[in-house]
Order: sequence, then C-alpha cells, then structure tokens
Amino acid sequence: MPRVKRGTTHTKKRKALLKQAKGYRWGRKNIPRLAKVAVKKAGAHAYAHRRTKKRSARSLWQIKINAAVREHGLTYSKFIAGLKIAKIELDRKVLSQIAEQYPKVFAEIVKVANNNIEKKGPSRESKATEGSQSSAAAKKPAAKK
Repeated sequence: MPRVKRGTTHTKKRKALLKQAKGYRWGRKNIPRLAKVAVKKAGAHAYAHRRTKKRSARSLWQIKINAAVREHGLTYSKFIAGLKIAKIELDRKVLSQIAEQYPKVFAEIVKVANNNIEKKGPSRESKATEGSQSSAAAKKPAAKK
C-alpha cells in the first residue's frame, strides 16, 4: 500500500481553524489546540444566542404594544384577545412597528379590538359568580312550617 503524506491537508485544516479564530485573545488565536476549543464554544454560543435574540425581540415587541395600548385604556392581553375575535392576524412585530411609527392607524386597530371585546359580553369571572349564586338559591331548602 502506498504511503500517504498528509502535510497539505493538515496545513489546510489548521489554516482554516486559525482563520476562524482570528481576533480571539491570547493563545486562542494562534495555538491550534486552544483555537479548536474556542471555535467550538463560539459556535455553540452563537447557535444558542440566535434563539435568545428572537426571544428578547418578541418580548420587546410585547412591551411596545402594551405601552401603546395602555394609552387607549386597554391592557395587552385584552387587546390581543380582541384582535383574535376580530380575526386580525397581524404579528407582534408588525403591531409594534405600527404603534411606534403610525399611532393614528394603531388607534383604529385598538378601536376595532375594543369593540370586539365589548360585543363578546361579560367575562368568565362574572358568569361564574352569577352561576354560583343562582345554583345556591336553587339548592336552598324550602322553609318548614
């Protein structure tokens, strides 16, 4: 079997690794053994933080929407519920941009959501208290003579 010399592939791999580690501090930029660990960890953190970035962006959109909705006398959860009833399928990113850049348009959206909340009728809590009062009255035994 012929002998395989691996100098070129070894050099290529090392160069690629050190290129990825460019800009790192201390020995992690030029010692392949340290650079390999640093690049692996950097990749793992980059992967995880791409998801964290999405999470924090969504929470920021929710905060912006909540602040804009409170100016119109609603809460965030009631506003979102009103939008779902009205079948308005704008995502939170778009809603936050509208609230920030076009307050008049956002006011109209809030009006639509608020109208749908009012049409829906009393909330679950008030229905639950009404039901328990009427059932308690029905269960009371008749007065004995």
